[in-house]
Amino acid sequence: QVQLVESGGGLVQPGGSVRLSCLASGFAFRLYPMSWYRQAPGKEREVVATISSGGITTNYADSVKDRFIISRDNVKNTMYLQMNRLKPEDTAVYYCQVVRGGSGSWGQGTQVTVSS
Repeated sequence: QVQLVESGGGLVQPGGSVRLSCLASGFAFRLYPMSWYRQAPGKEREVVATISSGGITTNYADSVKDRFIISRDNVKNTMYLQMNRLKPEDTAVYYCQVVRGGSGSWGQGTQVTVSS
């Protein structure tokens, strides 16, 4: 079955950087667009960035544009989110997602906390 495993989160100082990874298995990773979402305490889950199956086309939420970079390695079945110039408001649990046949699958999430 589909499995998505996020890693790379932690405590980061404001202005710092961190790279998240999402290792995928159980489906043909290279054929599907992928997304990163985040959910802050007391807020709804929101999309952060998306990437096409081949990695050519990317889209970002306005709040992270020019700071975050989404990428993927279709040989390693892994998606990444490079997060730069982090702000306290970036604190959230970050999830990767794939939609197959109209149904979304999620990882367990990884916590990113931006604080001094």
